[in-house]
Amino acid sequence: MHGSRTEIQSFAQALDPEYDATADVVIFPPSLYIQALVSELANSSNNSVDVGIQDVGIASSGAHTGEIAAAMVADAGGKWAIVGHSERRLDQHETDDLVATKAAAALQGGLRPIICVGETLAERQAGHEIAVVERQLDAVLDRIDCGDLINAAIGYEPVWAIGTGETATPDQAQVMHSFIRARLASQNVEAAQQIRIVYGGSVKPENALELFSEMDIDGGLVGGASLDAQSFSNIAKAAAECMQRKANIT
Repeated sequence: MHGSRTEIQSFAQALDPEYDATADVVIFPPSLYIQALVSELANSSNNSVDVGIQDVGIASSGAHTGEIAAAMVADAGGKWAIVGHSERRLDQHETDDLVATKAAAALQGGLRPIICVGETLAERQAGHEIAVVERQLDAVLDRIDCGDLINAAIGYEPVWAIGTGETATPDQAQVMHSFIRARLASQNVEAAQQIRIVYGGSVKPENALELFSEMDIDGGLVGGASLDAQSFSNIAKAAAECMQRKANIT
């Protein structure tokens, strides 16, 4: 929960537009400010930047007080939704099944979900990180056809590296991203190559280029560093540079 209407407008105006369109850039403000940010970006040099919501409801309509349907977000100009963020899993006790249901609801409502998976420090120290991520991912694959995830993204966020200043090394992140890609490929090889897998865990301008250079890391789900427009812009530039390099290789 960060920002105000004034801060959202200032952020949009301060974004550096000098990044290559190779990278898709999405901003996830508090839901109250989605329409204001959509409007602000549309009238700026950053009109290619998309807007999303930080969470979404599971129902398309009806008596669900306090919930926001995916179609409502799309109607307000939003295009993406984060589902299963570690803070939602931990603080709101969201289960794997609920996260998968939200991801399906987002797709059905016209949004592109970033589906978050990741292990806690205790789970990694116990050597369970692969099993945890596999369980979380399989809940999604049980509900959503892998081919449909081309319109989504998987966000790997090691919980122990969120808001702690700790970051998974590029090698650690690549190992998990490679596992996720392989798990997707077990369902649909062609789709697995197209589904974006982004890293979230203390991504900063100082480490973005090194992280994004890994073969299976397709971008970042940026937390604290996204609160500063210049910092966020520099991360977007790093993503664009890496995506262009990878496109040239392939």
